[in-house]
Amino acid sequence: MAIDIPSSNGLAPSGIVDSLIRHAPPRVDKTWEDYHMKTYSAETRPSKKASPNWFSGTVWQDPIIEAPAPARVHALKVAFEPGARTAWHTHPLGQTLHVLSGVGLVQLRGQAAQQITAGDTVWIDPGEEHWHGAMPTHAMTHIAIQERLDGTMADWLNKLTDGEYEQSVATLQATSHALSQHQSQTAN
Repeated sequence: MAIDIPSSNGLAPSGIVDSLIRHAPPRVDKTWEDYHMKTYSAETRPSKKASPNWFSGTVWQDPIIEAPAPARVHALKVAFEPGARTAWHTHPLGQTLHVLSGVGLVQLRGQAAQQITAGDTVWIDPGEEHWHGAMPTHAMTHIAIQERLDGTMADWLNKLTDGEYEQSVATLQATSHALSQHQSQTAN
């Protein structure tokens, strides 16, 4: 079956291809030595315990990448033991969290905490004050991706108090319970 492609510029389909080829930039042949790629061995990037200045509880960080300039990306695998969490902080260019395992929380200042689980991805806007960590009874591991701006990738603020953390968990659990009750009542 032939397909007729109408042409608004008078070029037949083969004429379009010829035109693209004629106007394409010249090809620059590269050798394998011209391509640059670097593999970072896991053995050269040991796990480190997160700073108690910015984290509560036991948190382990495994570097993924801290790209050289002009790139700005910085990524870590962060493992939170149950109840562990970050301090309040912001990122000048925002942050992406991708949960690998477990159950955790993320909260913007002034809003209710949200539960996050394996497979969830969270985007946090630049400058948004937030914290994230594990639920009290579950560990949580996520990948954190952010970019540096003028040498800064995070501005650390005050630590989340135990009371703030417990209130965030209680509010989340109460909301989840109420939603569950509502769903079971409407199902009947």
